[in-house]
This record gives sequence, C-alpha cells and structure tokens, in this order.
Amino acid sequence: MTFLPEFEIAVDPVRLEKLAEVAVNVGLQLEKDQDLVMTAPLAALPLVRLITKHAYMAGAGIVTTIYADEETTLARYAHAPDENFDKASGWLYDGMAKAFEGGAARLAIAGDNPMLLASQDPAKVARANKANSIAYKPALEHISNFDINWNICSYPNPSWAKLVFPDLPIAEAVGRLAEAIFAASRVNEADPVAAWAAHNGELRKRSSWLNGERFSALHFTGPGTDLTVGLADGHEWHGGASMAKNGITCNPNIPTEEVFTTPHALKVDGRVSSTKPLSHQGTLIDNIQVRFEGGRIVEAKASKGEEVLLKVLDTDEGARRLGEVALVPHSSPISASGILFYNTLFDENASCHIALGQCYSKCFLEGASLSQDQIKAQGGNSSLIHIDWMIGSDKVDIDGIRADGSTVPVMRKGEWA
Repeated sequence: MTFLPEFEIAVDPVRLEKLAEVAVNVGLQLEKDQDLVMTAPLAALPLVRLITKHAYMAGAGIVTTIYADEETTLARYAHAPDENFDKASGWLYDGMAKAFEGGAARLAIAGDNPMLLASQDPAKVARANKANSIAYKPALEHISNFDINWNICSYPNPSWAKLVFPDLPIAEAVGRLAEAIFAASRVNEADPVAAWAAHNGELRKRSSWLNGERFSALHFTGPGTDLTVGLADGHEWHGGASMAKNGITCNPNIPTEEVFTTPHALKVDGRVSSTKPLSHQGTLIDNIQVRFEGGRIVEAKASKGEEVLLKVLDTDEGARRLGEVALVPHSSPISASGILFYNTLFDENASCHIALGQCYSKCFLEGASLSQDQIKAQGGNSSLIHIDWMIGSDKVDIDGIRADGSTVPVMRKGEWA
C-alpha cells in the first residue's frame, strides 16, 4: 500500500515530534558527534525527518537512513528468479557492522505491514529470511551483545493500521493507531522524559527483586502450557534503561513493559502454547504449540503459518532453543488497551514471552567481560535469529524455582504475585 500525504494529516504532529525527541533523548541518549544508522519503512518518512532533526540538534555526527518499501519488496517475489531468494545484501550489513564498530548508534522504526508476504510462497519467504539472517549477523552481534546504544520505535504505516483497525476508513485507522503508539510510548505525558525516568525506576525494582531471588528456573502453567524454563548460570535480569558497553545508557525498546533474562539453552522442558499471533517477516503465525526436551523444540505446530514456523526452526541449531524469557503483567498499559497490534514490539509488551534463538550477553553477571565460549558454557544460546513470541495471559501462573527445589510465586493469573 503506497504512502499518501493525506494519511500524514491523521497523525498528531505535536506528539509525533515528542516521539522523535523520546527516541533520540531517551531511547538512544545520542551523544555529541555520534553517527546514527536508521532503518525505516518509506511510509515512516515524517518520523524519520523529525528524528533526524532532533539527532542533529543533539549534536549527531552523520545520520544515515536506509528505507524499505512494500511495493519493491513484493516486486521481488513477483519477478525475481528462484535462485534470488538464497541471496542477501551482505555488503550493506557489512557496512552497518563497520559503522557500529566505529561507534555509530542504531535506530529502527517498526511499522511494516505484518501480512505483506502472507500470500507469497512460504519456502521462498523462509529462504530469503535465512539468507538475510546470515548476512545480517555481523551487524546484529553488535546489538545482541549490547556493544552500542540502540532503539526501536514505531510509526503507523497505513497498511499496518488497516490490519489493526479493519473496519475503519484508512485515514481514521492511521489516526487510531498513531494514538495507540503515542500512549504506549508515553508521549501523551506532559513531560515524557520524566515519565520514562519513573517507569524505568519501576522496572528496575522488578528486576532487582528477581536478581535477589536467584531462581534456577521458572515454571509456567496455563491452558496448553506446562513449561519449566531453566535459567542460565550467572544470569541477570534487566528491564527498561540499560548501559551499553560503550558507556551510554539507553532504552532499547520504545515502548517497553518487560523484565527479561537469559534461559539455559539446555534446560527447558515441557509444552507451551502462544497466547497472541506472531507476525514474522510479513507472515502471521498463530496458535503456536511446541514441546521442549533438554532445551530443544522437538515438536511444533501452528494453525496458521506452520510451514514458515518449521522453516524458521531449521535456520540453525540454536533456532530451536531459547535466548530470552521475559515477564510482563497482563495489566500492562498495552494489554489494557485491548488492541492486538500484530507487531512484536507492542504485543510482547502486553504478555510474558520467550524468544527463539540468540541470547543477550548483557543478561549475565559481568556479561561485558565474558567471551562467547564462556557465555555458551553458562547456558547462553547462539543463533542467527532472535524471535519473540507471546505465552502470557490472565490464565497463566509462574513460579520461581530455587536451587533447593522450593518455589516462590512470581505471577498469578498474569499479575505480579
């Protein structure tokens, strides 16, 4: 769906400007002379321009934006030869990795049409995703290892808005989605920066309690779920703002409601069912049900998008193991909105979730000083992918399991116990 100027009118310019300020000054905390590499859908051009402005006002070095366009993406699937889907623009990601090595910050604007590739050949989608993941890894490692300050925020792409609000005229749908984004991102507050400081404080309290408990595992129970997630040796819980290895404290996700840590890649057992659809690279995967043995998914199915799910799980050895477990109360503002965003950035902050694939090295005590071999020895997972999907609801309970086998209530019916 092509971006048209009239949709821009539906987005409150004052709050959009506040979102840009929050992205730069809270999300990134961009430093003077620091370069910024930004990616965005073409439809997000109004927000890109404002973020670029505020980045330069903050003293940025060079701001470089790489755009994606739905029509050109679909043109590849319509006209490219079959062998094309095993290729990716490695030169581009090599350049991004080089920028990060040189100290550049990273900002991604989310807002792609979640169903863009729903009617395309799942095999081609999976092959293209795998090729892209392989090419992107040199750049992704700087993000997953938290070498740099980075942030993700969102813009209400018309095609995304129409999926979320299918019964509304397109301009009204864009306006409604924009309002939801602004509310979740705390830019409706009189002082968004102060609001984020207070929110980060609350998330620190939760992560500090969990770090004090030093649970060896978490046990999730609910409809279709009886799952024990062992936690990595020396794991550390985080939430909200965190300091990157470059010394800059940033909020990687705008919005965020989660506290999260690293599971032990070899110590996950049982069954778990998704509680919200997963939108992955233009494909919707719904009603996921998997079974883990010894940390590895040995059975998997889904009512929609199963073929793509199975191919994702075969990306590499680590794709069938967990790299993250995150706790979010069911009463979080995003959950309370009642909106299904079909966008992981938002939906993961409405629900407890797990992530297949790559772990975050920062979620270990003294993580910045650990080698990849040490992280692996402590249970950290390695993979080309990192895909979050939602497993929490108001029907899910969570217990913390101590090393001696005793248990402590962590959540009851989706709320902190």
